Amino acid sequence: MTDAKPHAGEVTYAASGVDINRQDEALHRIKSHVKATKTPGVLSDLGLFGGLFAAKFEEARPILVSSMDGVGTKMKVARLANIWDTVGQDLVNHCINDILVQGARPLFFLDYVAAQKLEPEIIEQIVKGMAEACRATGCALIGGEMAEMPGVYEAGEVDVAGTIVGLVDEADLLPRLAQMFAGDVLIGLPSSGLHTNGYSLARKVLFEVEARKVDSVLPATGKTVGASLLAVHRCYLDLVMPLVKTKRIRGMAHITGGGLTDNIPRVLPGNLDAEIDTKSWEIPGLFRHLIKASKMPIEDARRSFNLGVGMVLIASDTEAPKIVAELRNGGEQAWILGRLSKGSGKVVYR
Repeated sequence: MTDAKPHAGEVTYAASGVDINRQDEALHRIKSHVKATKTPGVLSDLGLFGGLFAAKFEEARPILVSSMDGVGTKMKVARLANIWDTVGQDLVNHCINDILVQGARPLFFLDYVAAQKLEPEIIEQIVKGMAEACRATGCALIGGEMAEMPGVYEAGEVDVAGTIVGLVDEADLLPRLAQMFAGDVLIGLPSSGLHTNGYSLARKVLFEVEARKVDSVLPATGKTVGASLLAVHRCYLDLVMPLVKTKRIRGMAHITGGGLTDNIPRVLPGNLDAEIDTKSWEIPGLFRHLIKASKMPIEDARRSFNLGVGMVLIASDTEAPKIVAELRNGGEQAWILGRLSKGSGKVVYR
């Protein structure tokens, strides 16, 4: 029997700050959550070197669409509030929205969790959130990686990132730049909050400038600071995919870092501008508070935050009013955000 204790002068992996036992415990904790996301295409179980997915698709001309992202400094708010499952949902939903704008449905997701010290109970909550978001969208959590890296991360720090692979039939691929014209309409879909962008600025304003606590009530929202900041990043898949399949929209933009200003041009032809009607919606209280407390110019705010707009759809002037009416009848607060006009591929605020 081998003595588990190191002899004098020996330097073990655990002594250097990496405890493999913590990783093993975390893996044991997440197995049931990962297994619950299994879809018919998954051919492997957790533990292999690579996840296996059967490439058998019904689409006539299938195109794989991939993307990856992280949650950023929203993780620091999760630590302050000791709420971890929401950031797992954030990560999956953000990635799904990113491929949705090209018309793709999610197939499978892989995650990466890194920390100064792996805390199995926290890892379980993060992955539980990922699994919940995957199950809700028919996406398989097919694999991932955990890394304990003392010296790279400060004490208590946890970071997550994810990669998604989805599928779109070539006939449904977006954006349809050749079919966009001046007069086409921009439809706004509301965000649930900051989503996963602007947290370094929001944390500085709320926790440093205003010295608020995570459990103090923020008058602008009527909720605690923690609840206001940890609102789950919306997933627009179920809402928008029927419009993709029926070819009723010509493009869409996921409003992430850079706001409306930087994200809408990513799906515009070079000869059209997106004119935003700034009076078409009321900026939610959380954003108004951050703008006022930071004294930032509105131009900066438009690139720092989504300002209450999480997704923008582009449709013809005849189709857009019908789409808005249908979405509203279904309980969604959609609205006419603006229009396309002749220009050079930029966003103009009116």
